[in-house]
Amino acid sequence: MKLITACLAFSAFASVALAHSQVDTTTPADGAQVAGVPSEITFDFADEIRLTRVEASHQDSAPAVLDLGGQKSFSRSFSFPFQGAGKGTYRIEWRGLGIDGHPMQGEFQFTVE
Repeated sequence: MKLITACLAFSAFASVALAHSQVDTTTPADGAQVAGVPSEITFDFADEIRLTRVEASHQDSAPAVLDLGGQKSFSRSFSFPFQGAGKGTYRIEWRGLGIDGHPMQGEFQFTVE
């Protein structure tokens, strides 16, 4: 019984310790259909993160790495200039480090009509 209690206590602690920041919102939103190519891409995270790479791909062109502007600090909000390739579907992939040092990644898509 003590072993079961200890295992349950450890698993509860481990799930809290391994929690990582997730994207709260992006602009454009994931799955959005927008009328024109946005002039910037924004990310808002639940907790602080340091982005290490943001890559944009369009259905008709090779992926392009967005300029992170030399940012090396942790933040919850990021905004980057964006130049698209016209109408179509875009996929934005990001990588970063959580405040605890763990690598994180994610992606979202939007369509320009």
